[in-house]
Amino acid sequence: MIGWIHSYMKMPRIDRLLTLYFFHPFKRFIKNWQGLRIPILMYHSISNGDESGVHPYYRVNTSPEVFEQHMEYLYSKGYSVVGLDSLPLLFQEEKNKTLNQSRRYVVITFDDGFRDFYLQAFPVLKKYRFTATVFLVTEAIGIGSEKFKDKEFLKWSEVRALSNEGICFGSHTATHPQLKLLDNERVRKEIKYSTKEIENQLGKSPNSFSYPYKFPENDEVFTSFLEGLLIENHFKFGVSTRLGSTSLKDARYYMKRIPINSDDDINLFKAKIDGGYDWLYMPQYLFKIVRQRLS
Repeated sequence: MIGWIHSYMKMPRIDRLLTLYFFHPFKRFIKNWQGLRIPILMYHSISNGDESGVHPYYRVNTSPEVFEQHMEYLYSKGYSVVGLDSLPLLFQEEKNKTLNQSRRYVVITFDDGFRDFYLQAFPVLKKYRFTATVFLVTEAIGIGSEKFKDKEFLKWSEVRALSNEGICFGSHTATHPQLKLLDNERVRKEIKYSTKEIENQLGKSPNSFSYPYKFPENDEVFTSFLEGLLIENHFKFGVSTRLGSTSLKDARYYMKRIPINSDDDINLFKAKIDGGYDWLYMPQYLFKIVRQRLS
């Protein structure tokens, strides 16, 4: 089973073919039955870095040209780009049946805090009057990290300038470890130190958290412990690498997102934000379950 799923993910863009020619058309047919589902886009680096040896699903670079195309598409189609803090109200309006059904919403996020956000992404966001949330690896800000080799990180002066322009900043831990592999005290420090550093630099505490690496959603003991830490540190929202659009049923601290990179041409980008890529969540989840039981 594991070998089959692993091979499946490595097949040449089978995820694209199934999304465009089966799941996206089907999703559009049943969309009105599913209620409000909001895509939270997950970008990383806006750059032309070479990822030729990486499967398209796992790539993290989005070229400036492709990013511009994505933002222009959202603007031309009338999407309302909202912050994470708007989601509870929108879902409450849906629940109360007062939501404006003619509007479409999307959230834009960036993991890690690379400097190309300041140089490449922000000018485009400002052009279209869009907001975004950037999740910072705080110990790498202004310094860099061996984990990210050729990537340059934001400086705190740039973070402050962007914050003054309406960009939101959240925590992506202090050093970007796989938290599940750490003892509880180390996990606590990663979150606490990151939170305090952002608060010291911006004068306000971050209210959102992004989990680095694959999210261990099938480990209920760990996820319960982590949620308690996030509440303890006054976070109100959290996002993860769980794939899909978020809905009223989604856990507030582990909301699903949709990975985006240079391989997302407009057809695939449109399918993703329409919910046509959400189908891939279940194969990934089953893979996690099987791998855990066989380990």
